[in-house]
Amino acid sequence: MERIWIYQADRQLTDGEKAYILGKLEGFTSQWKAHGKALAAKAEIRYNRFIIVMVDDAVAPPTGCSIDKSVHLLKEIEQATGLSLFDRMQVAYRHADEIKAVSRTEFERLIATGEVTDDTIVFNNLVPSYPELVDKWEVPLRQSWHATIFSR
Repeated sequence: MERIWIYQADRQLTDGEKAYILGKLEGFTSQWKAHGKALAAKAEIRYNRFIIVMVDDAVAPPTGCSIDKSVHLLKEIEQATGLSLFDRMQVAYRHADEIKAVSRTEFERLIATGEVTDDTIVFNNLVPSYPELVDKWEVPLRQSWHATIFSR
């Protein structure tokens, strides 16, 4: 099973930022190890907003130390680009053809005004594996954990 971590940027990435980030991630994942064992890892950027790091547990599972190294890299990327990648208080959702990210307070307001409905697609950045990324990452609000947190 592929284990994943999703980092949501607070804004759309520029082409230059995307190239920089992908270069850093490719260099990191090609050398990433856990207890001396090479990890079968890769990373990608989706929708110019989400950085997804993946590791194939069947080849070699990541350890706490190896995961810490990946987090350190993402913090370096944050510093270099001015992005915020660790703000878990932001909710990402689809609005027409774009992806927006707003504070939880603003998201609650959007629900109250009807701009966000049970059918609005939200992003569940807590999915832990690749199969869930495919099936449970982009889901209608009513099917997400968000539905239990936000009154509708």
